[in-house]
Amino acid sequence: MPAFTSTIHEVVDAAEANELFQRNGWTDGLPIVPPTEDAVARFLAAAQLAPDDVIGIEPVRRRSLSAEKVAIAAVMAGCLPEYLPVVVAVVKAMCQPEYALHGSTASTGGSAPFIVVNGPVRQAIGMNATHNVLANASRANATIGRSIRLMLLNVLGGVPGQLDRATLGHPGKFTFCVAEDEEDSPWLPLSAERGVPAGRSAVTAMQVQSPLQIMNEWTHDPREIGDTYAAAICSNMLLYSIWEGNYAVVIPKQHREIFAAASWSKQNIRDYVFEKARVKRGEWRGVGKAAVAGRKDEDKVYCALRSPDDLLVIAAGGPAGGFGAILPPWYGKKSLAVTMAIDA
Repeated sequence: MPAFTSTIHEVVDAAEANELFQRNGWTDGLPIVPPTEDAVARFLAAAQLAPDDVIGIEPVRRRSLSAEKVAIAAVMAGCLPEYLPVVVAVVKAMCQPEYALHGSTASTGGSAPFIVVNGPVRQAIGMNATHNVLANASRANATIGRSIRLMLLNVLGGVPGQLDRATLGHPGKFTFCVAEDEEDSPWLPLSAERGVPAGRSAVTAMQVQSPLQIMNEWTHDPREIGDTYAAAICSNMLLYSIWEGNYAVVIPKQHREIFAAASWSKQNIRDYVFEKARVKRGEWRGVGKAAVAGRKDEDKVYCALRSPDDLLVIAAGGPAGGFGAILPPWYGKKSLAVTMAIDA
């Protein structure tokens, strides 16, 4: 048995373990799998990690995230041991300075880590990339995302009302993890576009606000479909935050087919949305924000994206229905998406 440093609590059974965790605020309000020494050891062995291996260091408070603590969170969340390398890659991504882990966790804005998984690991562990992709459909999707929330709670102190000062939050703070539908997509996977060699498994982590679902079933013109996604982004700029940064769009098959029929790549979509997702300062006046609209420079244009490459285009979702979604950033360029390869 590896040498662990975490405190050991003796309980009579799994039911009492759950009550202990609930009483102490060590869970997200849902039941957990008790993280026994044996279970944590199996997880670490599956990822070939020692308990004291450092997975990452939170850049602001310099808190070290050990393999032991990450494995405990994964066991609690209901993961299987073979999921742990994915969880580890997500933690590494979130510890990169540009991700702004501390600020996004503590903010009143209430964002959540959105995780996209690419590569062979998706199929190996049974991840979902199609029906109901942003919700409940796969143990792997649900528990990988949840393990991150439990790690934030118990290792970094992201407790609501304490470090986590979210005014509202959103359901993605329980779990928000998807696989990209690489097999039924005409496009490069997200990770390959972001520098990970094709065929290698990877994760992309991004702090997002609640998703906004869009619908357009009345056209086969890719520009009109792009207009709908861009309009949703503009709505977020007016109603939430005007600051430029990473946005993500999740495009299911029906819309992908329209883009593909017109030979539009992900880059074409990014270029189009970059030009369209813009608002004028004076438009704030029409949404109750006259105080910030001011009376000068009302024609000043604000872009949602710093460049087309700020837009993450993700192929995922069920095969029928002219739907899609945009995922707004937490605080513009203050927190950026990070892509990290998964160690075998």
